[in-house]
Amino acid sequence: MTPTTPSTRRLALLLAGLAMFGPFSIDTIFPAFLQLGERLAVDQVAVQQTISVYLLFYGLMSIAHGPLSDAWGRKRVIIGGLVVFIAASVGCALSRDLGTLLVFRAIQGLSAGVGMIVGRAVIRDLYHGHDAQRLMSQVSMIFGIAPAIAPIIGGWILATGAGWPVIFWFLVAFSTLLLLATLAWLPETHPPQARRGLKPGPLLRDYIAIGFNPRFQRLAAAGALNFAGIFLYIASAPVFVMRHLGLGEGDFAWLFIPTIGGMTLGSFLSGRMAGRIAAKQQVRFGFICCGASALLNVGYTAAVAQIAVPWALVPIFLAGLGMALIFPILALAVLDMYPQQRGLASSLQAFTQLMVNTLVAGVLSPLLSARPIYLALGAAGFFLGGWLFWRWDRRNYRRLSRQQAQASAAATGGQG
Repeated sequence: MTPTTPSTRRLALLLAGLAMFGPFSIDTIFPAFLQLGERLAVDQVAVQQTISVYLLFYGLMSIAHGPLSDAWGRKRVIIGGLVVFIAASVGCALSRDLGTLLVFRAIQGLSAGVGMIVGRAVIRDLYHGHDAQRLMSQVSMIFGIAPAIAPIIGGWILATGAGWPVIFWFLVAFSTLLLLATLAWLPETHPPQARRGLKPGPLLRDYIAIGFNPRFQRLAAAGALNFAGIFLYIASAPVFVMRHLGLGEGDFAWLFIPTIGGMTLGSFLSGRMAGRIAAKQQVRFGFICCGASALLNVGYTAAVAQIAVPWALVPIFLAGLGMALIFPILALAVLDMYPQQRGLASSLQAFTQLMVNTLVAGVLSPLLSARPIYLALGAAGFFLGGWLFWRWDRRNYRRLSRQQAQASAAATGGQG
């Protein structure tokens, strides 16, 4: 750490908070779906678009946050994103029709990814090796609380008799606190002498070079598909909780606490494993957990006529555990490929994940949420896809290592 770097614990809390306001914007409004439909006089399919539109613009802007931080500095870009998010949340709270709400949800999406994407680059700016993995795991562990408590908070707000706009006023207050904490605690980790310009030509070449790098594509796809297996349930939460489990609008904790409990445990274990076991072994164990989750989930939903707590949630807990073991390794592997362009690499990795999430929320969730077995099969397919991309990358890595060893041996023999 540099002398101006805050303590690791404070930095972990701040970066986790910065990553949290994106998920908060998704999950806090889940309990208000029915009320939104009634107050705005639209059906639930239209209400679902408040998620899809947000995720679409979140994903589109994700390719810009990193390069902007490479050019202007990490702190400045984070502060700008928070200011825009606060203004957009005010606009959402004051909206009185679906069209206006969707416009401000899009603006929320444009700004909400800045904390997560630039925050990853901040970690890699300050730390290396096992220290980076530990901090990434700590951030993930704290960040994992957001999807669990967000719908609970939304349910509490509605239980007081407050209308859905109060949920957005809560987001205004939360992001304002983050803005103040960023101004006070976050150091600038990307000094002027290390910054890169924003000239369109070189920037486009950098996008193409990274985005079409086969190893980047394999690692990004492995992470995105693995997370999609869990996000399918997050995007389907209103239907899964209230229709399939037969619970109420204040009972989203039944889904989110096991999900995030698994993610939190996995992040804790990842931090403990750093420097003690090989990264590839940690990822292997993570995919074993995801595979076990898929088998249990498909078996259970196929065997019973009506799913129920707690058994329907055990597989989701295992999936969260596995995902949290896998994520830090894949994220750091991508950042380490481009030490001079960490912001851009983080942006493209996030873009891949967010575009998959948008497809899940806007297309697959409405199609698969009709029956629990469809959700289970969809999640299993995503976990399998993530594992296949990881195996492809490992085989290619071993092949290249053998070729390099052979070339080195040949060169040594020729010199001899």
